[in-house]
Amino acid sequence: MKKTIKLKIDRLICNVVVATGVASVATQLLTIREFLSLLNGNEFVIAIILFNWLFLGGLGTLLAGPFSKKNASVKSLYWIATCLLILAPVQLIAIRKIHSLIFIHGSSVGFYPTLAYSLFTITPYCLLLGFLLPYSLLVVRSQIDNYPGTRIYIFDNVGDIFGGALFSFVLVYFTTPMQAVCFTQVPLLIALYKLYTSVYNVKFPAITGFALGLLVLVVALMNEASTLAPHNGKLAYYQETPYGRIQIIEDQEQFTLFQNGRPTFSSQNLNAAEEVIHYPLSQIDCVRHVLLISAEKSMISEVKKYNPISIDYVELDPAITDVQFRFGLLEKHPEMKVIHQDGRQYLAQTNKKYDAIILNLPEPDTFQTNRFFTEQFFSIARQRIQENGILSFSVKGFDNYISDNELQKISSIYRTASQVFSQVILIPGNRIFFLCSESPLETDIPGLLENKKISTSYISGYYDGNITLERINRLNHQLLPSVPLNSDFSPHLVRILLDEWFSIFSTSPVLFVLILSVINIVYFFFISKEEFVLYTTGGFTMGTEILVIFAFQIFFGYIYLQIGLIITVFLAGILPGAFYGEYLRKRGKQILVFTDMMLIALMMLFIGGITLFSNHLSGNVFLAFGFVVSLVCGCQFPVALHLQGGTKPAAIKMFSADLIGAAYGTLVTSILLIPFAGILWSAIGLILLKTISLIILNSKHETCFKTKISNI
Repeated sequence: MKKTIKLKIDRLICNVVVATGVASVATQLLTIREFLSLLNGNEFVIAIILFNWLFLGGLGTLLAGPFSKKNASVKSLYWIATCLLILAPVQLIAIRKIHSLIFIHGSSVGFYPTLAYSLFTITPYCLLLGFLLPYSLLVVRSQIDNYPGTRIYIFDNVGDIFGGALFSFVLVYFTTPMQAVCFTQVPLLIALYKLYTSVYNVKFPAITGFALGLLVLVVALMNEASTLAPHNGKLAYYQETPYGRIQIIEDQEQFTLFQNGRPTFSSQNLNAAEEVIHYPLSQIDCVRHVLLISAEKSMISEVKKYNPISIDYVELDPAITDVQFRFGLLEKHPEMKVIHQDGRQYLAQTNKKYDAIILNLPEPDTFQTNRFFTEQFFSIARQRIQENGILSFSVKGFDNYISDNELQKISSIYRTASQVFSQVILIPGNRIFFLCSESPLETDIPGLLENKKISTSYISGYYDGNITLERINRLNHQLLPSVPLNSDFSPHLVRILLDEWFSIFSTSPVLFVLILSVINIVYFFFISKEEFVLYTTGGFTMGTEILVIFAFQIFFGYIYLQIGLIITVFLAGILPGAFYGEYLRKRGKQILVFTDMMLIALMMLFIGGITLFSNHLSGNVFLAFGFVVSLVCGCQFPVALHLQGGTKPAAIKMFSADLIGAAYGTLVTSILLIPFAGILWSAIGLILLKTISLIILNSKHETCFKTKISNI
């Protein structure tokens, strides 16, 4: 009878662990997307959030250590988990409200404010989440001696997979963030109620906790709209799409479209429309086919002045064009064809040739935008323009003084474009326009327009006063001849704009990196060989996940939609890996060595694949690669735990080592390796990490990392 009760408690706690996995992964993905929506959708924001999430989770796991020698109770587990589910919607509200209080909507936020803001808002949830998993193991082991820690690890992973899949395939398409976060807490609420009422005869505390949790979720749902209200202006429209958040802010009769926190289009921007359209089209004798990658008000009307046969407008998110038409941010014309596809993918796949390809894109400060400013993209565009056609795009300009970062950026783009096009001219102003062609180009735009008898308001009246030949020549003379080229796998522009991000706020990541390095070194002196292997495995897994995320950005350009799917795939591989590792755990060190070698081989395969077959790789290839990597990594946890004896303190240390290693892997790969070394060298860096792990594994001493280091 007693054994039956213990087994029932085991099953009920495992249900709580699974439900916690579902809720926590959905909350993590929603948190990442929320920060992306509020902080301009920068990939470095993803890295900062993931680092904070994993690092805090690792600290939370370590906090469970002192409880390993005490009797853990179901009652404590119940209230801890109840607090966790209540914190999920509260965290989402805090992220929105604190942002509206301390930051200007649509403005750039520095590295340290981003770090502090994210750390402050997610710390309670992440610490409690990290604490909950090992504490659940302690509760089960208080009832069942020698209960395998791998079992809890597996059930947590099952919940993670369900949560990721539910979010990626259902919630992201049909719910708002608050609806999604509240919906995914309900299974945990039910599992906790069943656990408490099955163990204790008194049901009042269970009913109280259930009612409190349900009340918080309902109140959060009812007040979601108020949490999105802007600090300035009026929220005229709001929509969540698989590609991001769309907001229309009305201020003094002007409508501005914000996409993922970035002001994208405005209803009163005639100057920009004339520059974007007439600078390139005035160079062409006969305009027949025009391609616009992103557009806004008045641009189509300006194109129509050339009487083209067709105007193709490419926009990734269908909701963007719907909103633009609805609020008058874009006009409908019979000649215009709207194509809902990634602009780069469209150009790579179409056979149509254009007289002009015009990019109306923001700064290349993300990998998604940078891929339109690389040598590879320019080569694609060159193949899709007519013999006398033109490619046009722009970046942020300057008034009188040009900073070193801006000069590096402009020089890199100019030199990169010049590798593909024989004629490249720059027209300075509020934005610097690049005109690229195989035919001679002119800077006398008003004269060209006059010859074509095309009337303009801004260019005809202000061009000659703002853009002089002297200013054009001065810019050309300042260009740096030896600046690195910008490519898909070596994103020099991203590194420059990352430097600019720090310089704008007069900050540097050096202090932060130094502090983390010291913490890392100190940590190494207190962990065993097996813990170090899991530390490097966590770093390798998350480093690989970041590589896949950034590769998706480069090749497909819609990471906001795919971020949940990528994370889910990496979680899914851990489950069969953990099962297989449990089966092979008695082979011990041999398995750890073999799996480390497999990880190195897989990364070499990744390098070969993107180097030799980059134009033929589909998204499924990257997802399959991520699944296999996580499968091999998942195999190591049960083996390492077995080698450490499988005790309660050992399980807690293993959980923590994996999470802390994953946190550092995320940060180093995304903030340092990829921007400064590129995708390929980042992959080599991960190979080096696992090579060090192999060396440590094959060292003679088994006890202290400090001893092992001295023997290498």
